[in-house]
Amino acid sequence: MKPFGYVRADDVDTAIATVATEPGARFLGGGTNLVDLMKLGVERPELLVDVSRLPLTGIDPLRDGRWRIGANVRNSDLAAHPVIRSRFPALSQALLAGASGQLRNAATTGGNLLQRTRCLYFQDVSKPCNKRSPGSGCPAREGVHRDLAILGHSEHCVATHPSDLAVALAALDASVVLRGPDGERRVALTEFHRLPADLPERDTVIAHDELLTAVELPAPPPGRSAYRKARDRASYAFALASVAAVLDVREGEVREVRLAFGGLAAKPWRARVAEQALRGAPATEDSFRRAAEAELAAVRPLRDNGFKVPLARNLATQVLTSLADAHHQPPSAR
Repeated sequence: MKPFGYVRADDVDTAIATVATEPGARFLGGGTNLVDLMKLGVERPELLVDVSRLPLTGIDPLRDGRWRIGANVRNSDLAAHPVIRSRFPALSQALLAGASGQLRNAATTGGNLLQRTRCLYFQDVSKPCNKRSPGSGCPAREGVHRDLAILGHSEHCVATHPSDLAVALAALDASVVLRGPDGERRVALTEFHRLPADLPERDTVIAHDELLTAVELPAPPPGRSAYRKARDRASYAFALASVAAVLDVREGEVREVRLAFGGLAAKPWRARVAEQALRGAPATEDSFRRAAEAELAAVRPLRDNGFKVPLARNLATQVLTSLADAHHQPPSAR
């Protein structure tokens, strides 16, 4: 591992000012992704600014039923919070589907959203990778890509974003709060992560000198929500495909729906086409399947990952059907 400097920030403004004046500086939160990448030689910061002890640990109500989640809230604490479990179940379920209990105890909300891809070529410094070294190539396109993108990829990168949390937040219309030298700004979660296009090295829209300080959730949407993940083994595995859904059914008809896929692209994929097809449609398995197929008409699978298309379609259909069925159950059965 390359030698690096280390400072512990006492407040948010000092942390931001330190990173702003040091091009080689990085913020350090839980460290569950950054430190691993440093050990591999993928990340080589000259200075780590430790923000893990900053008071960004609240899970607090705001006006109009909104909630603010501090960037340093541990994944395990957020998943177990009674309000999150009862009013935003998809969020709790997504967190519990990610990593192991030990990692959830260390990983933070902000760090989870900023984690980098698990593409084998990105993590192996002996191999070319446009995300790690722009212009060097993307061997994954013709190499090992079974786990990689079928939506939104480019000739420069086919990596996927590994976060489960981000997929649930995309379906819940969350925003991230960023603070930099010029003040604070909010970015919709669906716009925070980037598709690769010609700049695969840029995972998000965050600036070097901006610190992710919080996530804000709108008031809980009507209806029910759920998160489901398909993976190669039962625990501690990244999604081959995942689905976060919010569904409100009235008199057998879809009144409102929000749907996001994970494991299919370099960002959580908000399924706007499927949502539009479902609003006002019968809340039936057939409607859900046809809407998922309409969304996935844009897929561009590679040689070895076309199986993700029926996997994602079936997963979305199952999640939405399950939520619709729950609307018809008596309260004692829910």
